[in-house]
Amino acid sequence: MAAALSSACSEPESAQPTEIAPEPAAYPGTLVLNARIHTLAPTDAGRVHGAMVFNEEGRVEAVGAAEALAEAYPGAAVVDLGGRTVLPGLIDSHAHLAGLAQSFTRANLVGARSKAEALDRLREFAAGLPDGAWLLGRGWDQNDWPEPVFPSRQDLDAAFPDRPVWLRRVDGHAGWANSRALAEVDRDLAGDWQEEGGYIHRDETGEPTGIFIDKAMDWVERAVPPDAPELMSRALDMATAAMVRQGLTGVHEAGTSLELMELYRAKIAAGELPVRIYAMADGLNEALEWLCENGPYEDASGLLTMRSVKLYADGALGSRGAALLADYSDDPGNRGLMFMDGPTLDEQLRTVLGCGLQVGVHAIGDRANREVLDALERVMPEFPGNPGRHRLEHAQILDPADIPRFAELGVIAAMQPTHATSDMYWAGERLGEERLAGAYAWHSLAEHGAHLALGSDFPVEAVNPMLGIYAAVTRQDLEGWPEGGWLPEERMTREEALRGFTIEAARAGFMEDAVGTLEPGKYADFIVLDRDIMSVPPQDIPGTVVLQTRVGGKKVYER
Repeated sequence: MAAALSSACSEPESAQPTEIAPEPAAYPGTLVLNARIHTLAPTDAGRVHGAMVFNEEGRVEAVGAAEALAEAYPGAAVVDLGGRTVLPGLIDSHAHLAGLAQSFTRANLVGARSKAEALDRLREFAAGLPDGAWLLGRGWDQNDWPEPVFPSRQDLDAAFPDRPVWLRRVDGHAGWANSRALAEVDRDLAGDWQEEGGYIHRDETGEPTGIFIDKAMDWVERAVPPDAPELMSRALDMATAAMVRQGLTGVHEAGTSLELMELYRAKIAAGELPVRIYAMADGLNEALEWLCENGPYEDASGLLTMRSVKLYADGALGSRGAALLADYSDDPGNRGLMFMDGPTLDEQLRTVLGCGLQVGVHAIGDRANREVLDALERVMPEFPGNPGRHRLEHAQILDPADIPRFAELGVIAAMQPTHATSDMYWAGERLGEERLAGAYAWHSLAEHGAHLALGSDFPVEAVNPMLGIYAAVTRQDLEGWPEGGWLPEERMTREEALRGFTIEAARAGFMEDAVGTLEPGKYADFIVLDRDIMSVPPQDIPGTVVLQTRVGGKKVYER
């Protein structure tokens, strides 16, 4: 200070004061440059930007040219991506995060090409279990076996006579039990009785074969010991790590209990949740009661939201539980399972809508989809204050006459592209060729103005969303079969598919103002890829490698 005064006093009296501009303060944010950024913002259609800035709060400040942003935000921390591609973080609009977590603690039968291979995997897994402990697993699919018929409890009894075994089918809509597991059930399962929405397969003597469909599975599920909380917590960390490794920054959890909500909240408090969860209460349970009493929930972190309820209208196509308008072509006399009648469906919808919540209804067969659309058309006008955006989860098989009704009613189709490429080998046998006109009809739905939110249904399908984008664009398997794609008229463009995993998924969760595109004010949820999936040959999309994943600007994964 003294030196400054001395200098000033030595100047001539006639000299004018000189204003010296201060050094610009360093911007407390991050500048991403040398990138190929697809923002997916409506105003950026077809444009690719070279740089982006996000602030300390983890929100996008600006997207544009590197030189301009460097000048506008001096001193920002710099991340040079070396020409890599940046996309908004991908969102899986229908998946089972808790189911994925459980899959890391149970026998994995996904991809077993025969019953013998499934049994071999079970023996290997059981070798690490205590004597008498339940052997639990998931992923078997009789459609992939040389003889595509359901297995029996006797198959399991021969291999595991001394421990209960319970194995969920790959779609989660059928279960396979051994005799020791059935002995734990608190009801005599023999006879000819069935309950609504479920089916127990029995032999000619009336004894259960060990195969249970949909709601009938509950008899065995109630006997299964619950997972230890600490085991579930560790498994959830593995599941979210799998998500960010594949470029998923968000997931719509299609069925959540209040207990799981508490686990998610504990993870947030501990700083251990790296993804955003849009949780749907699992049916008319205690989670719905909590929501009706307290209102929609949004955690202050922005990582957890619950304002939706998942209901079930029918089963799955692979286990012939999807409710159809006509008989299964490969099982005459069977039209699948409706889980409830029309009046009951109406009352369940009234309960959910009356609490101001969104409803997402599992509907796979054409009958189930029609009945849910009919019920929504009846019930929605009774609740004009409800925010809407109700959803049909899966919407796999539609009567073509019902396709325009999605847009007319404002109902979202929450669909999973890889279901089509998994089912295409046998869907024609199940349905008959004439019903394929409304099968996995993505393009037709979009053409009629419906909103499509895309996902995977993991762990039913793989976590990797690049497989979903590839399936949507090509309708082919990874070997390129069939040539030209299965029912190719229903293919999506790359932009449509990518929007389904970003902004449309965000909209389906009322989050389009926060995530889904890279625009100023939104969270800096983005991924860095080793290739530009908007321009590489379609067959190169599945091999895309995620190099980095950020949620709210925070790096949650780096390869």
